[in-house]
Amino acid sequence: MKAVITVVGKDAVGILAKVSGKCSEYNVNVIEVSQTVLQEMFCMIMVCDISKISVEFIRFCAEMETLGREMGMQIHTMHEDIFESMHHI
Repeated sequence: MKAVITVVGKDAVGILAKVSGKCSEYNVNVIEVSQTVLQEMFCMIMVCDISKISVEFIRFCAEMETLGREMGMQIHTMHEDIFESMHHI
């Protein structure tokens, strides 16, 4: 099972470290990362393996959202099934 995590907000030092640290805290393995800075806006997409996640997925999503608010950013976590359904016609 996989999840897609998106992170958007003003660029700052340590964003990747904080987000991947929170993933590690819940035994979520980061598989792929794509990030860029557009002017001063940080944008990142992570694909993560959630097959060994240590909490319910909905709680992990809430924790990531809370982390985003603490960082002044938007963090959205989506299960791969939802992601695939949204992008399949």
